[in-house]
Amino acid sequence: MAGSSLFALIDDIATLLDDVSVMTKVAAKKTAGVLGDDLALNANQVSGVNADRELPVVWAVCKGSFVNKLVLVPAALLISAFVPWLIVPLLLLGGAFLCFEGAEKLVHRFLHRPDEDDAQRQALIEAVSNPSVDLVQFEKDKIKGAVRTDFILSAEIIVISLGAVADKSLSVQIGALSAIAVLMTVGVYGLVAGIVKLDDAGLYLNARASGAVRGAGRFLLWLAPKLMKFLSVAGTAAMFLVGGGILTHNVSLLHHVLEAAGQAVPALAWLLPSLLNALFGILLGLVVVALLALYGRVFGKRAAAH
Repeated sequence: MAGSSLFALIDDIATLLDDVSVMTKVAAKKTAGVLGDDLALNANQVSGVNADRELPVVWAVCKGSFVNKLVLVPAALLISAFVPWLIVPLLLLGGAFLCFEGAEKLVHRFLHRPDEDDAQRQALIEAVSNPSVDLVQFEKDKIKGAVRTDFILSAEIIVISLGAVADKSLSVQIGALSAIAVLMTVGVYGLVAGIVKLDDAGLYLNARASGAVRGAGRFLLWLAPKLMKFLSVAGTAAMFLVGGGILTHNVSLLHHVLEAAGQAVPALAWLLPSLLNALFGILLGLVVVALLALYGRVFGKRAAAH
């Protein structure tokens, strides 16, 4: 009798772990759009930090990210348990925020002149090289800013993951959200650590005697900025795909538009949903950017008048 109970318990645990594994994969796919932007943003956060302090800064931000998720995961589970109707509005807000961030990058890319970005970069270099600058405080400010950014991105990841497992049991929700929180944090900051050290690895190899090794070093030096640029572009595109996808899947009218488009052009049924998700994401993001700009102008003028 005890043996059969033990086997039943083992079977239940195995089933639970299998469910958690499946739902973790589903949630990971849905949050992949945030991952590219998360990588690019966090890699950029350590720009201006001394080379020997890059990894300690990444580790400090990683610890802050774990603290963020220790707050966000229980909060998400409480929402799922007591106010489940709030999940869809939170998903829509998270999707709108993703689209807004992507649109803001597009607006900055096309409306700001390249020399403005060069001036900001030069100002950062001069600030770091200035002996009067408190580098310890500078580093602390960098870490605080990165942890704040991580909180927003982590909230998006957790909310999107919660939407993917909302109809599952509490135990599956706990397992899947916890797995996503750990995997995303370890994965993102492990990759960030590797990315920020690519140029150092390139410099090290470039100083070796072997021509082949020096060639590998030059390749890494060439790759590092290209990779950062690719991550930024891919992250922006994924923001529109994921944010627009959240919108089209949770607003019935837009969902019907996607279905009708797929039926109208069967040959492109595999591509049209993604294109329309991105289109809706871009349009929503631009609308949010325009509304916030209008709000800033109206209330900014009122504040100046007072």
